[in-house]
Amino acid sequence: MGKIIYFFLSTSIKIIFMKMKLKQLLLHCVCSLFFYISIAQYTSHPAWSIQSNIYEVNLRQYSPSGSIKDFEKHLPRLKNMGVEILWFMPITPIGIEGRKTSESDLGSYYAVRNYKAVNEEFGTMTDWKVLVKHAHSMGFKVITDWVANHSAPDNPWIKNHPDFYLKDKDGNFVVPFDWTDTRKLNYDSRELRDSMIDVMKFWIKESDIDGFRCDVADGPPLDFWKQCISSLKKTKNVFMLAESEKPELHVAGFDETYTWSVMGAMGDVYSGKRKLSHFDSVLNHNIEIFPKNAFRLYFTTNHDENSWNGTEFEKYGDAYKAFAVFSQTMYQSVPLIYSGQEIPNRKRLKFFVKDPIEWSGKFEMAPFYKTLLKLRKSTPALDADASYKKLITANDVAIFAYLREKQGHKVTVILNLSNQPQRFTIKDKSVYGQPMNVFMGVKEKISSTHVFSLEPWGYLVYNYK
Repeated sequence: MGKIIYFFLSTSIKIIFMKMKLKQLLLHCVCSLFFYISIAQYTSHPAWSIQSNIYEVNLRQYSPSGSIKDFEKHLPRLKNMGVEILWFMPITPIGIEGRKTSESDLGSYYAVRNYKAVNEEFGTMTDWKVLVKHAHSMGFKVITDWVANHSAPDNPWIKNHPDFYLKDKDGNFVVPFDWTDTRKLNYDSRELRDSMIDVMKFWIKESDIDGFRCDVADGPPLDFWKQCISSLKKTKNVFMLAESEKPELHVAGFDETYTWSVMGAMGDVYSGKRKLSHFDSVLNHNIEIFPKNAFRLYFTTNHDENSWNGTEFEKYGDAYKAFAVFSQTMYQSVPLIYSGQEIPNRKRLKFFVKDPIEWSGKFEMAPFYKTLLKLRKSTPALDADASYKKLITANDVAIFAYLREKQGHKVTVILNLSNQPQRFTIKDKSVYGQPMNVFMGVKEKISSTHVFSLEPWGYLVYNYK
């Protein structure tokens, strides 16, 4: 009898427990579903962006005049090269108070004097609207730099809305870092939040731009960006690039973030400070911690790197092309080309003063970039979300190889990241076949016995059509 009672009791307990587990499981599934839906609604990339690329425009240094109209003359050349997204460094007026290096100099783009006007040194609002309309007619997208972390000290907000700014214990406005020509904004103010969103919408509505590159994106709080991007996307499905390497900004709605850690590893490989295995581990760490639908900004230089840390030739020497190939073909990459790289520009451009790019008219690197940009556009294998697989070679101490694949399309990239010539094999069936050698323009037969040969810092790109 005791055994029968025990049987019924234990069975009843098991059934109750199973029901509880089922409820917990269902609850977990529902919560997970809502979580992923919430991420998805903030990471709905514009359809045009997944195969795209970005060209950073430094208006001040682009021509002797630094004008919008003079830059506009370059649109056909950039279109021919394959450029798609034009990112303009800030086009807003620059503060005069505390200007670096003096009031007679041009100062920092990033010290915003007026959030709703065009820098008079560049032209007028009409000039800007004409440029955007012209660019759109040619198939370009246009994004502008946006400074939401701080403004110039002579921005009207500081007098009319002093609560928009952070103050220290002595009541003084806070200067971020050593940027003495700026004052830090205070996102505890709900009115500031609304005002910042309003001026961002102004540029979308007024000139029909396609998005923003947000300077110091990890300055304003995450909940502001969620509010901001959600609101902006109700006006237009804008593309949002964050100057930050924080994965959580993608959950806030940003499409793309920076890859400084990988860029640093690239320099370490070239200088010999680190082995190739370190580069691989940094890359894998980035892949692990960022959402799968995140876009990442890979680059070999930009305005900050060029001015403050050295040109791509100072940093990467003879490897500058190999790392450019990597940046243009890597997993999740919507890559960047900076003003003048197509020449190539070999000088550091001064930041606060006039220092025009010396256009030679030869554009020696334009065919190189055109080849890569054309390849990106021609195959889903280089979509930002196409799969990535590291390939094992017979010489992984010097060779870094990988496969990108999507919808039956494949691209193999092989880089010699060493200062010595290398011969090696790859025993991976996924690379076998007769792909097109993209830079040579000929098909090659690749099998298990194929011996690859690469010069120091050399590169191979194969397209399996």
